[in-house]
Amino acid sequence: MGMTYVQKLLARACGTAVVETGDVLELPVDLAMSHENAALVINQFNEIFRDTGREPRVWDADKIAIIFDHRVPAESSKTATNQKKIRDFVAAQGITRFHDIRGDVGGICHQILPENGYVRPGHVLVGTDSHTTTHGALGAFAFGIGATEMAAVWALGSILNVEVPGTIKVVVNGEFPPGVYAKDLILHLVGLLTAEGANFKIIEFHGDAIRSLPTSGRLVLCNMSVEAGATGGVVPPDEETRRYLRDEAGVVDELEIFAPDVDAVYDRVVEIDATHLEPQIACPHTVDNVKPIGDVKGRKIDQIVVGSCTNGRLDDIEIVARTLRGKHVAKGTRMLVFPASWRIYTDALNAGYVGDLIEAGAVVCNPGCGPCLGIHQGALGDNETALATTNRNFKGRMGNPGAEVFLCSPVVAATSALTGVISDPREVN
Repeated sequence: MGMTYVQKLLARACGTAVVETGDVLELPVDLAMSHENAALVINQFNEIFRDTGREPRVWDADKIAIIFDHRVPAESSKTATNQKKIRDFVAAQGITRFHDIRGDVGGICHQILPENGYVRPGHVLVGTDSHTTTHGALGAFAFGIGATEMAAVWALGSILNVEVPGTIKVVVNGEFPPGVYAKDLILHLVGLLTAEGANFKIIEFHGDAIRSLPTSGRLVLCNMSVEAGATGGVVPPDEETRRYLRDEAGVVDELEIFAPDVDAVYDRVVEIDATHLEPQIACPHTVDNVKPIGDVKGRKIDQIVVGSCTNGRLDDIEIVARTLRGKHVAKGTRMLVFPASWRIYTDALNAGYVGDLIEAGAVVCNPGCGPCLGIHQGALGDNETALATTNRNFKGRMGNPGAEVFLCSPVVAATSALTGVISDPREVN
C-alpha cells in the first residue's frame, strides 16, 4: 500500500520505511517559528530548566525563527516590554533567524519564512500560529502548536506524540476564468468541506490548475486549509517549487523533491473544475459561510482591507494597483493596504504600485498582522462592515464584535473599493 505525501515525509523524517495513519511519532523539527508570542514560550522554556541546575539553552539556535509582526510598531508599553524580553533572549541564545521591526528584514512571519529560504520540501515545521499551515505550499509538513509545546521543542528539538493524519486529496483541473483566483478556490473548498470537514487531516492539492499556480497562489491555499479544520495543507513540490526557492528565496543547497505514491490511500477525494468557479465571498461570521458573489453584491462597505499572510504578496498588490490606477476609492469607503513584508513593500514601491494606491485614496500601512486581528490599526466601528482579503471573519476578528467582516480576493476588494459596495470584477470596468 502506497503512502500520501505527508506519510512519505514523516517516514523520511523518522528514518523509517513506512508510516500509517494513526501511528504516533516523535518528530525531529527542522524549523520552529514564533512571533511576539515567543514571550509566552520563553516563560515556559525557563520553567523546564528551573529545578535542573542547568542554564536554559535552546537545542539549536539556527533552527529557531522569531518574527515581530502582530503588533508592529509596538502599540503599548506592555507589548514593547515583551518585545524587549524577546530581543534579550534572542541575543543570549544566539538565535540567528530573528526579524525585528526593521524596513530591511521585517514582515509577516508566513511571508518571511518562504522569501528567506527557511522552508524546504520535506521539512517538519512548527509554529505558534495557526496559519503555520501556509508553508505546506513549499512541500513542508507545517502546523501550529501552543506555547508549552513550543517550549519543549526549543529544549528537545523534536515534538512528541504526533499522530500521523489522514489525507484528503483535492484535485483541481481546468483553467481559472477571468476574475477568479486561488482565494476563490480555497473559499469554495472551505465552504464545501465546512469548518470541521478536514479536522485532524491533511489537504493535499493536485491537478493541472494547481500546477499552473505560482507559489504565491499555493501559499493562499495552504494558509487557509486550517479554516476547514485541517492540521495542514500541502502542495507536493515540483518545478515551480524549485524555481521559487532558487530564484526568489536564494536557496542554493540541494532540494528534496518527491511525490506521493500513485497507489496512496486517501480518506476522501474531492474533484473541482476551476473552469466553472466564480468569485466567492465568505460571509459573517464564519469562513465556511461562503456564497457566490452574485448572492451578496451590492452590500455597502465601510472599510476595505488588502494584505495579510493570505493575500499581501506582490502579485496581489499589483492586481489591486492595476484595478485602481487612474481611479478613486469611493467616497465614504476607507481602504487599507498592508504588504506581507518590507521586501514586497519595496518592490511595490519601485514598480509604482504604492503610488497608484495612494493616488487612488488608499492608505498603505507597514507590513504586519494588526488590521487582520483588530489588535493594531484599522479597527472597525459599531455596525460597520469590512471587506477583506484576510483569512478569518469571526465575530470581533477586526476589533469589534459589533461589526461584520466579509472575505474575498484582491480583485474583488479593489473593484468594491471603487464602488463602495461588494462588486463583481467581471461586471465593473
